[in-house]
Amino acid sequence: MPPYDDWNKLDEEEDEELQDTSYFERKHDVILFAIDCSESMLALRDDPNHEDAKTSHLLSALDAAVQIQKRKVVVGPYDSVGIMLYNTARRNENGPGSDIKKGTYVYQPMSTINATTIIDLTQLVDEAHDNLDLLNEEYPSTEKHIPVGDLFTSCNWVLRDGAPKSATKRIFLITDNDDPLEGSHNSRLITSARTTLTDLLQAGVTVEPFFISTDDRPFNQHKFWANVLVTSSESDEDFDLLPVSLSISRIDDLLEQMRFHEVPKRALFNIPFELAPDLVIGIKGYGLVTEQKKGAYKYFVDLGDKMEVVESITTHVDEEREAEVEKSEVLYGMTMGATAEDEDTQEHGFGTRSVRAGRRVFYTAEEVRSFRTLGLEPGLKLLGFKDRSELAFEDNVRHSLFIYPDEGTYAGSQRTFTALLISMVKKGKIGLVRALTRRNASPSFCALLPQEESEGEGWAEPSGFHLIPLPFADDIRAAPIEEGIRAGKELVDAAKMNSAYQPDSYPNPALAFHYAQLEATAFREEFDPDSFEDHTLPKYNTIQRKAGPLIKEWLKCLQNDESAKAVIVEAGSKRKADVSLSEAEVRSRYESGGLMQLRVDQMKDFLKSKSLALSGKKADLTERIAEWLDEHP
Repeated sequence: MPPYDDWNKLDEEEDEELQDTSYFERKHDVILFAIDCSESMLALRDDPNHEDAKTSHLLSALDAAVQIQKRKVVVGPYDSVGIMLYNTARRNENGPGSDIKKGTYVYQPMSTINATTIIDLTQLVDEAHDNLDLLNEEYPSTEKHIPVGDLFTSCNWVLRDGAPKSATKRIFLITDNDDPLEGSHNSRLITSARTTLTDLLQAGVTVEPFFISTDDRPFNQHKFWANVLVTSSESDEDFDLLPVSLSISRIDDLLEQMRFHEVPKRALFNIPFELAPDLVIGIKGYGLVTEQKKGAYKYFVDLGDKMEVVESITTHVDEEREAEVEKSEVLYGMTMGATAEDEDTQEHGFGTRSVRAGRRVFYTAEEVRSFRTLGLEPGLKLLGFKDRSELAFEDNVRHSLFIYPDEGTYAGSQRTFTALLISMVKKGKIGLVRALTRRNASPSFCALLPQEESEGEGWAEPSGFHLIPLPFADDIRAAPIEEGIRAGKELVDAAKMNSAYQPDSYPNPALAFHYAQLEATAFREEFDPDSFEDHTLPKYNTIQRKAGPLIKEWLKCLQNDESAKAVIVEAGSKRKADVSLSEAEVRSRYESGGLMQLRVDQMKDFLKSKSLALSGKKADLTERIAEWLDEHP
């Protein structure tokens, strides 16, 4: 019988998520680069990446904007990016940006990622590398720095006119000037800057600064920016000062830090959580571990100056009437496997059989959906509690999800969620829930594992619940090793040699290679496979220099640990006899009249290799083999 999902799995486009489909739609990411054009940003400096070459902070920032947009062509093609320069004398005479504050210039209006715009920006960067005075001539600095309040106001207008309302909006502020007030402490300008920034925060816009610091000009954010920039908009009176970690020490770090901020986090689902009859709160679910895969295949048409995505349309056609059928009229049914008693097995071949009229059962799409969901609506329902000790390690056979309260759906969700969490932690309990996260998914039983908020070195764990899908009985197999030995605590601690490893710095080489080819195709560039650099390849010299002594110390601990010397003795197993025979051997036995001398298991193995039925006595098997050999001389 074919797998159950082969016939009852509906198309993804039929998967209607809850009542509000916006919960599962991907929020578009909007980035506005606000780049300083002051004299220090335009000043020529030695290029750290090329010998005997010059560059500037503005040129490096524009080059970083190019790289970010190139990445988004393949990973976020529906995102929007814009570039605005400030502290420049150039103005937008007409079109987008003509009504923004003086001293600001919209170089790239806010628009969806497209290859044409990126190619134009790439050409500007290439020309600026050849002509170092180009940026100074095209975008000269103003005599006096503009107020930061005017900068934020212009950013607000650019985002208001060009960004989707439901998008995640961010401003990448790039500057090397730590004192825009030029030494004067004008409280009115500081208040104006904080007020306009508050307007941005209330509109859902996040400002992410990238401060450029050099050896000859270190950046001191406490002169001005720490008094203006905030990281929280929960209260107008309680602002958090800008953390020091957002500063960057080298221009090379700019692109790397932007990549960490590139993809916004979003909820996988937003569903109700029923704690008791007439007691419901709202929750959001997040995936903590997700495998990144290549995107779906798309077809493009070359229009000469650009490439457009081909719109694919799926239609259903009735073969008998040769007419198109509406999707709502399509029925679903199961295809049964062949049986030994089926009279049509020899005629139609082993593996399928014809079904007599009136015998097959068909279902509508709505009925199939009800089979999967058991008629339940998406949501979580609390069934009870158990001691935390009853949740075994092997129960986590699939990736768990992390749920957090959603105050916007049900008022009081945060307070109720927190009270339940604290109570379960205090009593050492886990929850049992029935979960249906999507309308076209199958319900499952899950465990709710509470997690208290905790902080460590360089990381923090938020408070919430881990939603762990519980396995069915046949999902757990017996381990092949009956006895397990765990390493001692000292050996485990010795293995924790270095915590400086950052997985985000090492992308999947297969995906990176795939994206590099897509970028080259999108920008009409030749792709050289030999130029691709795999950052996951070990750097043996660096490993030996940094971790060599630590590995030697761990080896000493390993040699002294008793668990490392344990040996598990396994009983020997008999080797299974090889019963396979070649077709030439079987045909030789048949021609010499010795086919009946073969064993039954040898006959079945031969029949299985020819997709023939295996049922019946030895005489039936012999006759079936003889018929096949006669039909295939």
